[in-house]
Amino acid sequence: MTENLEIEFKNMLTKQEYEKLLHTFRIDEKQIFTQENHYFDTPEFALKNIESALRIRRKKDQFEMTLKQPASIGLLETNQQINEDEAAEAIQFGRLPSGKIKNILEEKGISFTAIQYFGSLVTKRVEMKYEIGLLVLDHSLYLNKEDYELEYEVKDYQTGKDAFIKLLQDNRIPERKTMNKIRRFYQEKYVQSSSK
Repeated sequence: MTENLEIEFKNMLTKQEYEKLLHTFRIDEKQIFTQENHYFDTPEFALKNIESALRIRRKKDQFEMTLKQPASIGLLETNQQINEDEAAEAIQFGRLPSGKIKNILEEKGISFTAIQYFGSLVTKRVEMKYEIGLLVLDHSLYLNKEDYELEYEVKDYQTGKDAFIKLLQDNRIPERKTMNKIRRFYQEKYVQSSSK
């Protein structure tokens, strides 16, 4: 189990901007890997309502459950390694594994048994060192939708922000208000359920 502070900047991209950045950074297909995020909340969105999120991420054959909570700067991430059977139990039956994350949620008055599986988002990702942080290009597919995103993970907020803004300006990419993946997922799920 690990905890870390996540400071990251995000910007949605058009397909053309995404492809241009792949070209600019000389990325080839072999550098792109796939990861799958599985999202959980209560039917009343108890986690979303406290600006938190719960996911299980599959990356190759590794599974990690992550709780994201607001912090004064960025997000506090609590990560818990789980095995394939525990991930399958959570996704298929809504039975999440015990541990630190369960304890944190129950301290917040959120019953672990009330949490349900909402769906998955698949991301084709490439990561590279850039200036003082980690630059990430994502192509995500979820609920019959796809989008493109640039993320920049750093340790220092102001220096990271300056480098990120300069990168956008140098590549003539406008700053766009960008929701995180789980919010985009839930927004699309709401849109689809409302149109039925």
